[in-house]
Amino acid sequence: MRIQVKTCGLSTPQTIDAAIKGGASHIGFVFFDSSPRNVSIAQSQMLAARIPAHIARVAVMVDPADTLIDAVDGSDAIDIYQLHKVTPARAAAIAKHTGKPIWAAIGIKRADDLKLATMFAGAAQRIVFDAKTPDGALLPGGMGIRFDWELMKEHRHTLPWALSGGLDARNLAQAVGATGAAMIDVSSGLETSPGIKDVDKIAAFLKEAAHL
Repeated sequence: MRIQVKTCGLSTPQTIDAAIKGGASHIGFVFFDSSPRNVSIAQSQMLAARIPAHIARVAVMVDPADTLIDAVDGSDAIDIYQLHKVTPARAAAIAKHTGKPIWAAIGIKRADDLKLATMFAGAAQRIVFDAKTPDGALLPGGMGIRFDWELMKEHRHTLPWALSGGLDARNLAQAVGATGAAMIDVSSGLETSPGIKDVDKIAAFLKEAAHL
């Protein structure tokens, strides 16, 4: 099985090129001021221009305001919206407004958290199962935290999905084996420090993914 990989939070031409060379299926741009991975719309346009058409460009947003949605959508640099901390109704409204596919990210800590995924049927095209961050954390993800992958074994998926949270080249095979994930969303596992992506880590992760 060849898994798909979204390399998320990229912000330089060098890391974009490394993701393309390594075979990433999706590249994510973060539009969230509190994140060390935040990019401006102008940056995303410049970087998106490097990405070939077969690789999807994903906007990662946290409870975004309409003004931000409109600005990003008007840039013509985005193919998919990945939304954190939104209700199914809000996700559906953004989908209708933009005409773009929606991925809904859900923070997981306990088995009951997985049930939230069923609420997004009809509102999102994919669920991103991420580790729930600690109470009071500024970021909804990208903190290198993983959840118990064993929780996924009994869950019946109602939508296509991706696995995220604390993934790196060393634990990728274990994660895929435990969950059966066909798509991976990785960010902090490609970094030397928060927001600083490493081209060698990107290459190593995608090389490992290519063998799965």
